[in-house]
Amino acid sequence: MRQEIQAAHGRIRGWVRETPVMAMQAGAFGVNARMSLKLECLQVAGSFKPRGAFNQMLRGGLPAAGVVAASGGNHGAAVAYAARRVGTRAEIFVPGISPAAKRAVIERQGAELHVIPGQYMNAYEACQQRAAETGALLIHAYDQPATVEGQGTLALEWEQQQPDLDTVLVAVGGGGLIAGIAAWFERRVRVVAVEPEMCPALHDALRAGEPVDAAVGGMAADSLGARRIGSIAFEMSRQFVDRSVLVSESAIRDAQAALWREVRVAAEPGAAVSLAALMSGVYVPAPDEHVGVLVCGGNVALDSLQ
Repeated sequence: MRQEIQAAHGRIRGWVRETPVMAMQAGAFGVNARMSLKLECLQVAGSFKPRGAFNQMLRGGLPAAGVVAASGGNHGAAVAYAARRVGTRAEIFVPGISPAAKRAVIERQGAELHVIPGQYMNAYEACQQRAAETGALLIHAYDQPATVEGQGTLALEWEQQQPDLDTVLVAVGGGGLIAGIAAWFERRVRVVAVEPEMCPALHDALRAGEPVDAAVGGMAADSLGARRIGSIAFEMSRQFVDRSVLVSESAIRDAQAALWREVRVAAEPGAAVSLAALMSGVYVPAPDEHVGVLVCGGNVALDSLQ
């Protein structure tokens, strides 16, 4: 898949931002490690998701009916943003648990927003029905090759910025992001998957040897609350992910607060889980290990930060 990721990188260049890396001082966040933050929360539309959305749309052949997507919020915001930029219409289906801050981002981009009672899978079923009715292109949040290839451009960019990375910590929901990152690094860099204890889709799948239904709950469920890991992510993880770890609700809350308090980075809960793994000791790096922490989304109401 590396060749396809390279092609996606060329395709979406100029449509997305190259997001910065912040090198942290020794002992930052109480962690004894060489650490840096990849601030993908500063991406257009507030998360890594536009990489996959643009890659899908710029491949050509968009139908007259435009595009549809189901999302906890960030993917919907990305598809809405990309659709506006390329000049096509978009309908976005979000579950009732989607935060108001993420709905507002979608609506600001001019997409038609549908709020569906329940969780992500309820929104996805409504989105599938709409695509069948209208002929619109359904852009999946995580389990489509073009989506995964687009998300993989983040790893390509990250490696160019920091060629001496030893390990990267990556939040996992449905798995499109970690699938693309793992496919690019191919174990040249250690990839650690991090999930909330209350949304363990990849962790449960790896333990079972196949994708299985997992619990969905907690403060990060809007962005990481996939009921079942994507098939592409499962295969890429089996091949190229070093390990899968889980973090508690309190660890996520502490990491989110620390990002805001110490470096004034506004991260949504799902984007704080990677740092939570370090701060809580779930992942302990070697003394000379260079750990890259991916802060993957910033669509959060500022009054929720402490």
